[in-house]
Order: sequence, then structure tokens, then C-alpha cells
Amino acid sequence: GTGNLTVKLIESCKRVIACEIDPRMAAEVRKRCSGTGRTNLEVRECDVLKEKWPIFDVCVANLPYQISSPFTFKLLAHRPAFRCAVLMFQKEFAERLIAKVGESQYGRLAVNTSLFVKVSCVCKVGRMNFTPPPEVDSMVVKIVPRYPPIEVDFREWDGLMRICFGRKRKTLRSSFCMTYTLKTLEDNYTTWCALTGNRPEKKSMKEKVLEVLGSLKLAEQRAIKIDLDTYFKLLLEFNKRGIHFTNMNVGAKIGDSQAALPDELFMDGADGDGDDAMED
Repeated sequence: GTGNLTVKLIESCKRVIACEIDPRMAAEVRKRCSGTGRTNLEVRECDVLKEKWPIFDVCVANLPYQISSPFTFKLLAHRPAFRCAVLMFQKEFAERLIAKVGESQYGRLAVNTSLFVKVSCVCKVGRMNFTPPPEVDSMVVKIVPRYPPIEVDFREWDGLMRICFGRKRKTLRSSFCMTYTLKTLEDNYTTWCALTGNRPEKKSMKEKVLEVLGSLKLAEQRAIKIDLDTYFKLLLEFNKRGIHFTNMNVGAKIGDSQAALPDELFMDGADGDGDDAMED
């Protein structure tokens, strides 16, 4: 933009690196800040999603809302970890980001984000605070990385989340007993047995899946009602029985918590709804 936020930041920060894709806006920011007599600003004319980010302590941004998901993905994957981030998102996106268990907005975005960071609402910003006013309201959130970070095989985790939240208002029994889901898990199980030398059990995949869900009393639970710790227990129980959500012949190996994050881990709008009918 024209630098309203940047002018405030250079007054209180040791060094500020500002990214602006529009050369006209970048020139305006340089002009405004040069008049303050401060020399702690570097303006980069770049696409922030393609630019290699430097090491930083704090990230502050009023984002173009169409890049909220990819920006969040890049921020959370950035290493070394930052101290905190204060960002303004479209209100609906922010609500999905901070949603708690049982709330209507609770889904993959909130669960996956909570693996890496704690997110809290700073304030809500109405559309009439802007000139010209946009068509949506906004929310400022604060993001603080978890320390120590949670160790998990992200591809396995993402596979589990896709099944659970594919139809988040259905029971887990219903979601896991879809024909395609059972076939995928069976194929992964067969590959795992072949690679590890384990003899496949004679039980059907549906029987094995229902045993896992029953052992944790989750068969009749819905994804929207399950917290992060319980999902960890569920993934562990599946993996203990040789049931995996990643094909071991493709990409990262099972258990590799250092593997690159799946591109869709923070993509918004992937959750589904539905009734409680079950497909066998």
C-alpha cells in the first residue's frame, strides 16, 4: 500500500523489510519514509509468495485477502521460526483459523494450523474503517509458534485429516467406511506389509478400521467434535496396526517428520458437510 503501516513500524523497529509487488506503491513508501530521516527500512519490489524470506522476529501484514492461504502456508513453514506474527485477514478466513472444537468453523485449517502455532484474535475490523469500504469485514490475529514444535509425519497427518474432514459432520464410522477410502487404506496396507515383511491379516480393512475407531470410542464421533490430542491418538493407533494414509512407495517415507509439508495443508475451503448416511 502507501505505507501507513510501514511508517509506524520504522518508528519502533530496529530494521524493517517491506515487500510490495506494485512499483508505484513501493516508490510511494520510500518517499514517505525518507522524509522521516530514518534509515532502517528496506523496500523490496517483489511477489512475497515467491521471494526468499530473510530471518525475522516479527511479521506484520495487511494482506491482499486472495493470498491468505498460501501466505499462511509459507509463514508457518518458514525456518528458523519467528517470534510472532500479527496479520489482518478476511473475517471469515480468520474465524476458520482460530475456530475451536465444536464450533461451526472448526475444520482442517484450524487443526492443521494448531500443529505449528497458537492463533488468537486481536480485534475485529469493520469494512467501514477502510476507504473505499470493501465488501467484507476483517480480523486481526496474532500467531505465535509452538515451542517445542510438534513432531508428526505431516503427509500421514494430512491423509488422516482429509478423511475425517471430508464430511466433517458425519460420524467417523461413516467417513472411514466409504468404499474409496477403504480401498485406498487397503492398498497402503498391502504396500506396507510387502515392504516390512509383515504377513497381512485376514480381516477386512473395514473390520480393522472399525476396531481402531472402537478402541478409542470414536466410531460415532464427528470430526468437528474431536480435539488435536485425540487425532494424534487416532493416527498412532492406525499406524500401530500397519494402517497408513501415505503410499510408502511415493514421496516421503512413513514417520519422516522432516519431510516437506504437503502443499494443501493450509488450503482453505476443503472441508465437506453432509448427512449421516453411510456407504458400505
